[in-house]
Amino acid sequence: MTFAVSDELLGTFVPIAVYWLYSGLYILMDRMEIDDYRLHPKGEEEVKNVVSKWTVVKGVLVQQGFQIAVSLLLFTIIGDDSGTVRKQPPALVIALQFIIAMFVMDTWQYFMHRYMHINKFLYKHIHSKHHTLVVPYAFGALYNHPLEGLILDTIGGALSFLVAGMTPRTSIFFFSFATIKTVDDHCGLWLPGNILHMLFSNNSAYHDIHHQLYGNKYNFSQPFFVMWDKILGTYMPYTLEERKGGGLEARPVNLGLAAQSKSD
Repeated sequence: MTFAVSDELLGTFVPIAVYWLYSGLYILMDRMEIDDYRLHPKGEEEVKNVVSKWTVVKGVLVQQGFQIAVSLLLFTIIGDDSGTVRKQPPALVIALQFIIAMFVMDTWQYFMHRYMHINKFLYKHIHSKHHTLVVPYAFGALYNHPLEGLILDTIGGALSFLVAGMTPRTSIFFFSFATIKTVDDHCGLWLPGNILHMLFSNNSAYHDIHHQLYGNKYNFSQPFFVMWDKILGTYMPYTLEERKGGGLEARPVNLGLAAQSKSD
């Protein structure tokens, strides 16, 4: 007797498992001597973040519940009643689908994310929930208002999947990769040899700038590239410098711009 799990179910639940497993690695690292690689002093989480970690866990689980519901609904609508598994295209086509999906996801998230900052009502009642984590950490990556999670992440993911034309099997790997990237961008660490930092300018330091008061109107791009920030003038360059007392700090290059943003 064999028990098979469909690609659709794997595409729905594997990225969620990856989220908690990859976040768990950072939780384990947090217990090690890694203060030299922190973007904020260790005690700053408790001082600046206004929500407890248990509240964050519950919030993320709610968002993932919506994610599961939309994913299963999508696969039901586009599914083949015959039960036939779609044949995987050649590797080159899969690579192209990844690139298209990354572009679509970045484009959707940039404009939706930026609008949630421009619209004062949406920022106050929706997006500000994510910014209660001034000092980001790994498993807080998807701590959002449920409506924001639905619009930015779930719908954005569905559009990426549909436009790229990928199979459910390919989506397992794409959404797992996107999940790892999102968690890494919020980890609050700058670890030596991190291959994601080598491949992408959009990284933990880049996104940390956005979570600070002076960067609130900049660095909206997520989770892969920084092109829309550069094209549309919302890119805030930074330098990574050693902090007095140990660790690292992402500091804006244009201090005048940062001071103006902070006062607005």
